[in-house]
Parts: sequence; C-alpha cells; structure tokens
Amino acid sequence: MLDRFGRKITYLRMSVTEQCNLRCRYCMPADSACDVSCRGMADDMNGCFLKNGESCSAGECTGIGSGFLTQDEMITAVRAAASLGISKVRITGGEPLVRNDIIRICDRTTAVEGVDEVCITTNGLILTKYAEELSRAGVKHINVSLDTLEKDRYAYMTRSEAFGPETVLEGIEAALAAGFEKVKINTVLINGFNTDEIEDLAELTRKYPVDLRFIELMPMIKGAFGPEAYISADEVIKRLKNLEKAPDDGVARMFRLPGAKGGIGLISPVSAHFCAECNRLRLTADGRLKPCLHSKEEYSVKGLDEAGMRARMEEAILAKPEKHPKLAFDSLSEAGRSMNRIGG
Repeated sequence: MLDRFGRKITYLRMSVTEQCNLRCRYCMPADSACDVSCRGMADDMNGCFLKNGESCSAGECTGIGSGFLTQDEMITAVRAAASLGISKVRITGGEPLVRNDIIRICDRTTAVEGVDEVCITTNGLILTKYAEELSRAGVKHINVSLDTLEKDRYAYMTRSEAFGPETVLEGIEAALAAGFEKVKINTVLINGFNTDEIEDLAELTRKYPVDLRFIELMPMIKGAFGPEAYISADEVIKRLKNLEKAPDDGVARMFRLPGAKGGIGLISPVSAHFCAECNRLRLTADGRLKPCLHSKEEYSVKGLDEAGMRARMEEAILAKPEKHPKLAFDSLSEAGRSMNRIGG
C-alpha cells in the first residue's frame, strides 16, 4: 500500500512485549523496575525482571494481560498487514526472547502468506538458548544490540551487573552457528561513553561475518542524556581509517574495513533523517499502530478482527507524516513512550 507521499509500506515492526531483562538508559526510565502489573499469566513468559536482572519474586508479571495483544491477535495483525502488501516483519520488544512462546510466534509469523522475511531484534543475552530454534522457525535475519565491549560500561548502561558483553558475544556466535542469512550488531553511539571504542567495535567485523551498525543516539527520554552525549555517525568515518564504500543497506550507509568479513553501517536518524524512504509501520505490544516512531499519533487494533485491523492499518498508513518533527536534545521525540514501550 502507498501512503499519501507515494512511499510503499512493506515493513511491519511488531513488539511482542514491553518487558526486558535489562534496563538500558536510552530505552527505559530509571524507575522502570517493572513496566506492567502482574496479571497471573506466567506460562506465557519467563516472568519479569528486576534492575539486577533477577526474576521478579512474584513470577507472574507477563506484560500480556487484557491490555496487550494476545498471540492470536498478533498473527491476525500480521495477516492484515500482509494483505496490504507488507512482506517484512521484525519482531521486537522489550526483549522478545523473554517470552516463552516466542518460537511459536515466529513460526506462525513466517507461515503467513505474503510474509517473505521475518527478523528479530534482541539484546542477545539468552540467544544461545534460542538461536537454533529461531532459525528452524524461519527467522532469517537477527539484530543484536551491543553498545560496549567493557564490562563496567555495560553494567552502567544496562543498569545490571548480572550480565556482560561476553554473554552477548556468545549469543552472536550461536546465531552465526545457527545459520541465519544475516546477523547484525546494533551499537548506539554515545559521546563520552563508547566513542573511544569505535575502533574496537569495528574490529568485530574482521572477527565475525557480521555487519555492525553505528546508530545515532535519539533523544527519547527526558533527562537520560544531555546534548553532550550526541555525536554524529560521521564521527565513525573520521576515526576508522581506510574505510571502503559498500552498497547501502536500507537506511544504513555502508562501508567496509579492508579485508573484513562484514560491513560497517551508519544510521543517522538525527543528523540526516531518512523519512523520505520510510517504508515501515510499528505495532506496539499493547496493540497501537504508530505511523511514525516520533509522532504521538496511535491507532488501536486491540480487539479487532482481521478486517477491522486491515481498515485501521490503512488509516494509519494514510496518516504517515511526510517527516517526523524536529528531533534534537532541546526538542525531544513526540513519541510519548520510551523505546521499550514502542518496540526497539
């Protein structure tokens, strides 16, 4: 389906939970020990997680109660999206792998007629457990978030000392062994935090056949970071010598280190937004369609049948703005939600 500006919408980002086993500073508010109330449906999730990464003692906080989409509603939404020409679905969270039924969700999503590509974004902490099953379920591409290779910095950024970057790297190795068509690493650039690691992070593309994408920090949460934390993705080009230009990949400008197995991508939502090429629609875990990540506009599909969801999606697609509002550290995103409540 085309929006009002002639953009063909082919990509659905579907969040399956707001819950996560981390509390990253750019993704969740500091007081987000638990973002949903307990609803007694522990069979569908691994439970919720506290700031230290340990399971909640209640063990029943699932984030998929009456206000959230059921698994059947998610698949109905995917069918409705596919009927409008959406062929790519990315499953996100929160952390999607904390759902005990994540493999079933992926398996059912890949089975929807018209869906050619199913991807998942994860923090990688329990990827060693699920990589092979995800591959067998038909997931083709996997993105893993990793912002630092330093254990102390990882603990600071994630507000958790229970895990470290070595666990994420083990997950990446498991994903490569499982045979996904594409494995990517997402790194949020934060000045004064990880900019001195650009070279070390880039070296991962020599060690592994992965693309590492440096992403500009977006001002989503008030008080999370000041303007000094922002740095343009072009800083990567300045710091990495002998980068070779490679074919661009979607919204990422691609480069390659000489002799590397994978590429270096630059994603610039702040300094050089890519609204003119935007082909996506977002569906939150509580059933809200967001035509634009940085817009406050939302359209609920919760409780609707497939025809109703299709009609609501048509409405949302036709409501996509030409571009998002000004995005800067003196002008926060108008999304009205933190990233874990939108879908990273």
